[in-house]
Amino acid sequence: MSAPNESLDPKNNPSVDTSEQLEGDNGQDQVQETEVQAQEDWATLLSEAQEKVAQYHDELLRAKADVENIRRRAADDVAKARKFGTESFAESLIPVRDSLEAALLQTGQTAESWKDGVEVTLRQLNAAFERNLLREVAPDAGATFDPHQHQAISTVPSDLPEGTVAQLLQKGYTIADRVLRPALVMVSAGKTSQES
Repeated sequence: MSAPNESLDPKNNPSVDTSEQLEGDNGQDQVQETEVQAQEDWATLLSEAQEKVAQYHDELLRAKADVENIRRRAADDVAKARKFGTESFAESLIPVRDSLEAALLQTGQTAESWKDGVEVTLRQLNAAFERNLLREVAPDAGATFDPHQHQAISTVPSDLPEGTVAQLLQKGYTIADRVLRPALVMVSAGKTSQES
């Protein structure tokens, strides 16, 4: 039997094995070191993630500003195009007006000189139309009726095939393939029998 006054302290009692206790202490130290290392790793990852978020936020703000600048420039360009879109056409028409005014200032002209002046002015106007992609739509009799460029006023009996232009009443005009004014036409209804 052991004495009741015997100390349970392993240092005072040589019979108690302390190697297990030391191993237990080393294990706890390793766990603590691992936990500290894990916390440092998480802190590093968090810091890196926050830096990336800040970088992406900055890039987003820059991209948003770029888009806003592009939108603003496009709106300015559209406004300028509306405001000055007819500038080229107007410049082409100024010589036509000058010619008409000069013709009116001339007194004592013959009909032939007036005709020559009008023909020169018409050539100037045609040149202005060509420069600005303004083209006339004037289908000949027998041409196929095109509802995109022609406006039918009526159908008439004709020797021409049905659905073709029988007569042009007024020229139409397009600008860059867009119809400004359709040509007014009468459309052939085909031959009608005169039998009763």
